Amino acid sequence: RIHFSMSIFRFTDESDALGSVTRGRLLWRRVSYLGREYAVILSFLVLLVVLSTSSNVFLTRENIGNLADQYSATGIIAVGGTLVLIGGGFDLSVGAIYAVAGVVAAQVMNGTGSLALSIVAACAIGAGCGLGNGIGVNFFRINPFVTTLATSLIISSLALYLSGGLDENVTNFSFTHLGQGTWFTVKISVWALAAFAAFAWILLDRTIIGRFIYAAGGNPEAARLAGVPVGAIKTLTYVISGLSAGLGGVIVASRIGTGAPDVGADIPLQAIAAIVVGGTSIFGGEGAIWRTMFGVYLLAMIGNGFNLLNVNAVYQQMAEGAIILGAVGLDAWFRTSRRSS
Repeated sequence: RIHFSMSIFRFTDESDALGSVTRGRLLWRRVSYLGREYAVILSFLVLLVVLSTSSNVFLTRENIGNLADQYSATGIIAVGGTLVLIGGGFDLSVGAIYAVAGVVAAQVMNGTGSLALSIVAACAIGAGCGLGNGIGVNFFRINPFVTTLATSLIISSLALYLSGGLDENVTNFSFTHLGQGTWFTVKISVWALAAFAAFAWILLDRTIIGRFIYAAGGNPEAARLAGVPVGAIKTLTYVISGLSAGLGGVIVASRIGTGAPDVGADIPLQAIAAIVVGGTSIFGGEGAIWRTMFGVYLLAMIGNGFNLLNVNAVYQQMAEGAIILGAVGLDAWFRTSRRSS
């Protein structure tokens, strides 16, 4: 009887210990989840308070409006790139697509005088380039980094060929109004970003295609066994990314009234930085459109704030690099901790 009682006590102690470990793991997973979900919001709010108290100009309507307009094209491209990263891909060609789309839009505008046709042409060539990326990555099994790096060189050459190496100037008012005009006192480019972000959010969070994108990026083999057309889904993300770069390109070309073949070299890094800072995993399967938007404007505020405070641009680049490195490091740490728990 004594031996039986001692066994009960030992069993109870072991159960309590296991329960404590389980509760600790659940707590850690909850903390990790909250950190991934809301760290970008906390960083955004802290920086907003710091810049608001450090500069009298920062929170003015003019500065906020210029900030939103200036980063609208980057935001559109980052939204498209978020789908690619969630799907387990990577796209370095958006800068080249951005440039060729601007050239094509300007040429179509000068040739036809139709703003609608110029927008459609820019988006079509962007989607076509994205389709080429998707086929190379998902059907010919070429590494995404290599594929999109190679296609960026090809597409950049195409932009130079189409333009003859010269800027394509447009003086048509309807074209420049797209990038310079306002609607209800808000720049049209900002409305375009909001509409594209809403479209991507609905696609990702409210449709079966969105669930397939998460599944394809999180565990492609399991998704394939479950009947998900992984290749087609991943290719679709590249098409949307290319379309976003085309739309961003025509907006910027209309803003400056010129389709330039040699722009966009820094666009891929800016977009990827915003996506990663927003908490989307570079390993695929995790991310959200709203977090990417916070990432875009967090980096925008850093650049804008440093300029208002007359901080050397070198320190701005160092700060952005440190933030990106920290975001990727935290992502890897959270993943490793979650697997070990």
